[in-house]
Amino acid sequence: MKYVFKTEPFNHQRRVFERSKSLRHYALFLEMGTGKTKVTVDSMSFLYENNEIDTVLIVAPKGVYENWIKNEIPKHMPDRIESLIVKWQPNFTKKFKEEMKQIATREERKERKLHLFVMNVEALSTKKGLDVASYYLRQNPDNMVIIDESTTIKNRNAARTKSIIKLGELGKYKRILTGSPVTKSPLDLFSQCKFLDANMLGFDSFYAFRNRYAVVKRMAFGGKSFDHIVGYRRMGELQAKIHDTSSRILKEDCLDLPEKLYQKRYVPLSADQKKVYDQMKTLALAQIDNGELSTTTSVLTQIMRLQQICCGFLPPDDGEIKELENYRTKELLSILEEVHGKVIIWAT
Repeated sequence: MKYVFKTEPFNHQRRVFERSKSLRHYALFLEMGTGKTKVTVDSMSFLYENNEIDTVLIVAPKGVYENWIKNEIPKHMPDRIESLIVKWQPNFTKKFKEEMKQIATREERKERKLHLFVMNVEALSTKKGLDVASYYLRQNPDNMVIIDESTTIKNRNAARTKSIIKLGELGKYKRILTGSPVTKSPLDLFSQCKFLDANMLGFDSFYAFRNRYAVVKRMAFGGKSFDHIVGYRRMGELQAKIHDTSSRILKEDCLDLPEKLYQKRYVPLSADQKKVYDQMKTLALAQIDNGELSTTTSVLTQIMRLQQICCGFLPPDDGEIKELENYRTKELLSILEEVHGKVIIWAT
């Protein structure tokens, strides 16, 4: 069946789509701004229309996973495909349980739709998150598992990495997406590739993989000895192993890209921010823990105060500026890991 795109792909997106659309596992190493998410939405739509899958699990960082729901899927998934999307909720509300039952239990399906469950990667650091995702995939074996910004699982010892590799064993089709597969070391590839296919790199053991491609020197410091990586080798061999199941695209390779591309990141308010924000929004004043008040006397001032709260601080009427816990810097650092070259950061 010929696939009809909803939004016309750029030349490089079309090439990657045609190369990867039917493969069981694939790595999209596409630099930020080259449109790896669109390729993935088209791939899942293609597989659904060819009766290969009816279920998708998307795992992405907090600032990104809502972008799939609000922008990417509505923009690129063809209107002819009926879909049902559920977003992960750490609190198991009655509504969330009913939604999960609807997308996870095959007996609940009244008609054919593409079912999508979107989770933030942090949820898979918990047993609750892993149990829900595992149940969802076991109930629906004709599935696709997508890990966006897959460098978030480069740490093989992290709980979420171990959980996601377990989920990979339940995946029929698998995709990893990242603009920079190697952020600090070629060894970052090990966990990402193990999720896709345990045999992709030819090593089940990380230490065997490390010994093959890293130059390790035994060093001593403070009476203790340890292994220190001083270089890398056989990079051509490593590249050849992932060549057939991955694509690497840089912006400089894409001659038809527009000059600028914009992407939204959704950063949730912390508990501290939300409490003070809601107070300021409804009462035009906010009370800080120590009892100090911050008030507003005009709409313009109130808007400025709300923006300050979103930025992670609040100046009280008397006293020093109060800092509020916020996730903006963490999200910024996550973005920087995906970027090559120089960066300009604008801030008020």
